[in-house]
Amino acid sequence: MSIPSLPIPRNPALLQHAQQRAENAENRIADAITRFAGSMPFVYVHVIWFTAWIVLGVERYPFGLLTMIVSLEAIFLSTFVMISQNRADEKRQVLADHEWQKVQAEERQNEQLLDLSSQILALTQAIHAMASARTTAGPAGPGTAVRDYGPAGPPGP
Repeated sequence: MSIPSLPIPRNPALLQHAQQRAENAENRIADAITRFAGSMPFVYVHVIWFTAWIVLGVERYPFGLLTMIVSLEAIFLSTFVMISQNRADEKRQVLADHEWQKVQAEERQNEQLLDLSSQILALTQAIHAMASARTTAGPAGPGTAVRDYGPAGPPGP
């Protein structure tokens, strides 16, 4: 009957967040309590404890002291549930911030690619215009088209 430990985060932002949380003793204690309170061993301990309390006759019915102890425990556990929710919110915020940074970097990269594509288009259009002007002007003079038969020469008779 062991208490499961949390897996090591793979996301670098969450890993850094977990390391920062581990530096504070209060966070480590709160994490350990919430990890135990959210496990089956916690349930088994309470079943055994309540059964032993009643069977051994520690107090008579209506079990006022047991009720008070359980109520105090519920108050503290609800506080730890809130701490756990806050921790989950912090993790979500860390992930959201990390994603936002990635999106911003990708946006900059996309803008650079669009600029580069525009430059390539402008160069292609300029080359096309130069090639069109050259074929129109040709070596025989302006307005005469130049035929390029390649290395094989002009076609036979």
